[in-house]
Amino acid sequence: MQTSDPVTRADGAQLLARIRTWATELGFSRLGVADVELDADAAHLRAWLADGRHGDMEWMARHGELRERPEALRPGTLRVLSVRMDYATSATADDWAALADGQRAYVARYARGRDYHKLMRTRLQKLAERIGAEVGPFGHRVFVDSAPVLERALARNAGLGWIGKHTCLIDPQNGSWFFLGEIYIDLPLPLDAPASEHCGTCTRCIEVCPTQAITAPYQLDARRCIAYLTIEHEGAIPEDLRAPIGNRVFGCDDCQLACPWNKFAKMASQPDFRARNRLDAASLVELFAWTEEEFLQRTEGSAIRRLGHERWLRNIAVGLGNAPGTPAIIAALQSRAEHPSALVREHVAWALARHGSRITSTHNFMPMRDFTSTRDFTSTRDQ
Repeated sequence: MQTSDPVTRADGAQLLARIRTWATELGFSRLGVADVELDADAAHLRAWLADGRHGDMEWMARHGELRERPEALRPGTLRVLSVRMDYATSATADDWAALADGQRAYVARYARGRDYHKLMRTRLQKLAERIGAEVGPFGHRVFVDSAPVLERALARNAGLGWIGKHTCLIDPQNGSWFFLGEIYIDLPLPLDAPASEHCGTCTRCIEVCPTQAITAPYQLDARRCIAYLTIEHEGAIPEDLRAPIGNRVFGCDDCQLACPWNKFAKMASQPDFRARNRLDAASLVELFAWTEEEFLQRTEGSAIRRLGHERWLRNIAVGLGNAPGTPAIIAALQSRAEHPSALVREHVAWALARHGSRITSTHNFMPMRDFTSTRDFTSTRDQ
């Protein structure tokens, strides 16, 4: 079969069956096929951006046409292969217990192991090579959070799940603990039926959100989202949102932990997603003690690395401010009271004040302000 010839219905169905088999062999839990029509989702995104709900993520407002029209991002695109890969490695009860223990640090499930981007991109490229070996040269491009892609809308259209009220993708047979990736292709493969919604009257995700970032069903205000505040936001965390953050030092899973569909979630088979450096059990004090060198060494190959040591300390200082005021907690905060970074010092000062402790630093603490600098990166919460 050559790409210069039309893919007939029978040929396309047979090829797609083989592609699904290859995807499973490469560790993907499911593969679906979507078309390139995204007008309704693009309109929703434009309204979300117009309301300013993207916060500092100015890159989300750029490249609108590329995000809305897959064929503009990769000319000739006719279909999108959407895949998912499971990443859950812990029990829901264990995560709730960690969140209830104010002295422990909570890191979002997806970030406890090795960064998924390179692993999934490599496997998607292998899948593309398998397809090429079967059909000959064909136009394609692989994406894993690497370009302006409406990945959840495409995954829904490919039948992988529906977009829930918390804006994450949900599969009725597998919950929501999975990563997404795409291959844009110029082969007219048969389309899968889009997934239908099954949230019903459930509002658990809305009710459980610590910062009330889910302002209405299917409406997320990133400016209040803990994932945004602890990962994407580069400046000082707004004071009124610090206490609700609790001990969440990198991301937040509450809305997914509360989702009843996740009782069907499957544990990850990929060993790279297992927690490293005790990120599923470490205390706030333990992580706050990491030097910059230790941080860089321990987060090598991790999604946490892009946060940088400064914001890592910022986040943990907030967690320490919300923790029980034990001597160990106070001592840890005092140890960073004269940190070179004004951002870190300000959050440490806030945390010490929460515990009624005196600040021993001789620095003049700067008032809370936005330390944001413009940079371009892609988000694991791209919607």
